[in-house]
Amino acid sequence: LSSAKAAVARAQASIASSKSKASRYTELLKIKAVSQQEFDEADASYKQAQADLLTAQAQLKTAQINLNYSKVLSPIDGQISKSAVTAGALVSANQTTALATVTQLDPIYVDLTQSSNELLQLKKALASGALGSDAAIQTVVELKMEDGSVYPHKGTLQFSEVTVDPGTGSVTLRAQFPNPEKLLLPGMYVRAEVVEGVKANAILAPQRGISRNSKGEATAMVVGKEGKVEARILQADRTIGSDWLVSSGLNAGDQLIIEGLQKIRPGAPVQAVPTDAAAQAKPQ
Repeated sequence: LSSAKAAVARAQASIASSKSKASRYTELLKIKAVSQQEFDEADASYKQAQADLLTAQAQLKTAQINLNYSKVLSPIDGQISKSAVTAGALVSANQTTALATVTQLDPIYVDLTQSSNELLQLKKALASGALGSDAAIQTVVELKMEDGSVYPHKGTLQFSEVTVDPGTGSVTLRAQFPNPEKLLLPGMYVRAEVVEGVKANAILAPQRGISRNSKGEATAMVVGKEGKVEARILQADRTIGSDWLVSSGLNAGDQLIIEGLQKIRPGAPVQAVPTDAAAQAKPQ
């Protein structure tokens, strides 16, 4: 860069000298004190000096651009990794080795996987009206960290892949989360809960009060009329925490028997005693 600046200064000095000489020769030519050839040479020298100045200025601009290229600016905000090269090492524009890697941490993307079977069942349930879709909440995503704690910030679902991974039979979903405390780091494993559909008036029943009969059907014992045991066959869709999501066989307010099941039989009189685990089926 210094050499290019010196070349510009030299060209500026040369143009000043040649311009002055060309001006003098113009006046001398009028009085025939110099020949036409001498004037032409002085005028050509002035024009050559102008061209040399333009060339030097272009070279200075190129040198400035090359100097700016020596400073690599990250297009994103984030945290930089350790450098892959040392100071003084030769690098080039087309090299395959990165100087360093900058990772954006806030916001951060979290990739999730959902089985194609679950996704198909969800779409069928939404299409049939068994599940409702709430546009205000359907993209909300919650996370649980590796230690089981709940991540304090909620994310939003950005998109889902349109193809199924043939190796795992799953679809990839991507969510974006604010990460001001830098709790989420690349490569970390987390568990996510995505609200994709809402089932109105669903029944959640404790798992310990529901068993399977010889046919594999979900069954439960409830306190029926006149305080007698009544057997029910249920449609248990899935587990949510310590409960079953029951779509049929139980109604809100039914008293589900969760203890002493081995001592009772249908039609036997019982006296229901509520437990601290809320034995009644819970509407959600």
